[in-house]
Amino acid sequence: MISIAPLEPPKQQVSSPQNHKSSSQTHVFRSKLPDIPISNHLPLHDYCFQYLPNFSDRPCLISGSTGKIYTFSETHLLSRKAASGLSNLGIKKGDVIMILLQNCPEFVYSFMAASMIGAVTTTANPFYTRNEILKQFSSSGAKLIITQSLYVDKLRDVQGLDFTIITIDAPPENCVHFSTLISESEIPNVVNFEEDDPVALPFSSGTTGLPKGVILTHKSLITSVAQQVDGINPNLYLKQEDVVLCVLPLFHIYSLNSVLLCSLRAGAAVLLMHKFEIGTLLELIQRHKVSVAAVVPPLVLALAKNPMVAAYDLSSIRVVLSGAAPLGKDLEDALRNRVPQAIIGQGYGMTEAGPVVSMCLGFAKQPFPTKSGSCGTVVRNAELKVIDPETGTSLSYNQPGEICIRGHQIMKGYLNDQEATANTVDVQGWLHTGDIGYVDDDDEVFIVDRLKEIIKFKGFQVPPAELEALLLHHQSIADAAVVPQKDEAAGEVPVAFVVPSNGFHLTEHAVKEYIANQVVFYKRLHRVYFVHAIPKSPSGKILRKDLKTKLATPSSLSS
Repeated sequence: MISIAPLEPPKQQVSSPQNHKSSSQTHVFRSKLPDIPISNHLPLHDYCFQYLPNFSDRPCLISGSTGKIYTFSETHLLSRKAASGLSNLGIKKGDVIMILLQNCPEFVYSFMAASMIGAVTTTANPFYTRNEILKQFSSSGAKLIITQSLYVDKLRDVQGLDFTIITIDAPPENCVHFSTLISESEIPNVVNFEEDDPVALPFSSGTTGLPKGVILTHKSLITSVAQQVDGINPNLYLKQEDVVLCVLPLFHIYSLNSVLLCSLRAGAAVLLMHKFEIGTLLELIQRHKVSVAAVVPPLVLALAKNPMVAAYDLSSIRVVLSGAAPLGKDLEDALRNRVPQAIIGQGYGMTEAGPVVSMCLGFAKQPFPTKSGSCGTVVRNAELKVIDPETGTSLSYNQPGEICIRGHQIMKGYLNDQEATANTVDVQGWLHTGDIGYVDDDDEVFIVDRLKEIIKFKGFQVPPAELEALLLHHQSIADAAVVPQKDEAAGEVPVAFVVPSNGFHLTEHAVKEYIANQVVFYKRLHRVYFVHAIPKSPSGKILRKDLKTKLATPSSLSS
């Protein structure tokens, strides 16, 4: 059960939205849109389904693999039934469940059901290795896993852990079928909610280090969703007639928040795809007339350059929202040639920020002009500042520095890690993102670099520290460092610099295989370079800039 009290940002007074161009001392940036009232007294599920009577019979979830459509009333009913089922299995307020699924309706029912009984959901990538899954399961303290039968073998014979496994398909021995969960009464037990109660526990590496549990509360997620879709002129204008593409995995906070939760709140339909395949994607967009597409740069690359796209009708798309990693101007322009009718823009965020920091105002009901390469302006009901990474001095317009965000949407803290929390959220409530950017004269945010070490492979996080720890466990490796290398398709790929132990012979293939056997596909090493020593500062910190410089000069490398 999550019962810790990590450091929490203090309540702050929010300045008037008319004064978003702040004084020369503070340089606090605000949205061009006015702040809105946000109902934080509701639990997340009640907030998402608050306007259910207005669209109860409209499509809510569309299963891309089966074509089956669930209305909003059916989705709400099945979520309530699942809530009762979880309660009858002993899950209670504060307990953690793990959802280990690709995109499917059961993911939605399970997440909303946990919210309804005051439980907390930690989401995990089903393609994780056994050790990766069990690390997160153990760290989160989960008591139950909802998954598919083909992933159950990764969960067998776990010493010292007592938990229930529920599968959405035919259950293996000692597992429970999901149908049992939703066969219960539709009325879950009454639970008293506080706005700061945890509801989601995604794992993120933050600015550095190993993955950590990010505590997101009912208040933080409601605030984030409201910042996007509520108000007279919402930043992300979703209509009840919209069909929103959900091909990005729901275990990632971007898709969970900006696709699922925002659509539930606005009454838009969600088209669920359990995996990306270009032909299937194009056929589903055409068949279901997808109007809002949430994507990442590698998916933009496929839509912009794959010749198959020309054979399909994509004229229904009115909004393309790219996130998780920067989208280059050339790629954005190439996509615009394929969907000239669509508004194409970016959002920027991180899990700890709840997650959205800024978003393109071209998506608003009353849109603003957009700029190529911009991440939009900071979301409403929040404050953004840019600081000098060395001095902490607040910077003004067009001066690059570390982006910091403050508001009720940010995380409550890292699970059982007060030190990491304090290193990320300062005493004034500012969350330090580790990203370098600037705000231009039109209050548009541009991200230009990263202070943090995280590698972004197709939008997925690859923590160098995790791979380095695995490499150093190898008996033939004396030292190692992992850094990103630019890649057109993936954005960045992890590459390793390795110092072999004396007397041992290593090959690049052997090192890559050693890592591949222990991690999910996107964490695999793409190159291994053997060096005599890893450059480090006097305090022992890896000088990653030196290694990146080596990558830029191929003649200095050997593998």
